[in-house]
Amino acid sequence: MKIALVGYGKMGKTIERIAQSRGHEIVLTIGSKNTEDYITENIQKADAVIEFTRPELALNNVSQSLKAGVPVVCGTTGWNESVPQAAALCAEHQTALIQSSNFSIGVNIFFELNKQLAQMMNHQDTYQVGVSETHHTQKLDAPSGTAITIAEQIVQQLERKNKWVKEEAHNDEELAIQAFRVDEVPGIHVVTYHSEIDDIEIKHTAHNRDGFALGAVLAAEFLVGKQGLYTMQDVLFPRK
Repeated sequence: MKIALVGYGKMGKTIERIAQSRGHEIVLTIGSKNTEDYITENIQKADAVIEFTRPELALNNVSQSLKAGVPVVCGTTGWNESVPQAAALCAEHQTALIQSSNFSIGVNIFFELNKQLAQMMNHQDTYQVGVSETHHTQKLDAPSGTAITIAEQIVQQLERKNKWVKEEAHNDEELAIQAFRVDEVPGIHVVTYHSEIDDIEIKHTAHNRDGFALGAVLAAEFLVGKQGLYTMQDVLFPRK
């Protein structure tokens, strides 16, 4: 498979290494110094685009690829309100998109566990739930997109919660996400249900970026030849 990388920082270079180890060819790399090369003619040399940039750039980058008829794997967070616009382009140009807050296989398994645990805890009112995340100091957004996904899943399952908030809850209906920034931490996410009797905790710790990169490459492999908007659950847990 031929892959175009949009965003060529640490994550882009890790994706390049993982993709090449799986026998794929990188035919285009776009970084901050050569954005003028991201044109239809070059995009169409690829079977799929993998995009990891910034929220303000994501919609334009994704749209350019979809208009060129090339499917996109997008790992940029913070532009969720525009994803329906991108989904419409998928239909118009008969191609496909996967946008996820986290492409790690382990994190997506964690997402499934989180939903099941929250459902089980729905009527256990003696437990107070909290979410925390820790990342490297170069990560600009806080809380992380992954932590927001985790919190939104909990809010959907727990009738006693109606929204998530950053750092500190002001009433029992709010779910607090605590965000910490520490040098050289790829990512830690923790969900804790606390009571006076005991704690229940699930935790995911990333040791490096390879898990995120592998998931993105698997998503690109999955998308080739497909049409529409997909999720990592479609990639990892296909319906029979």
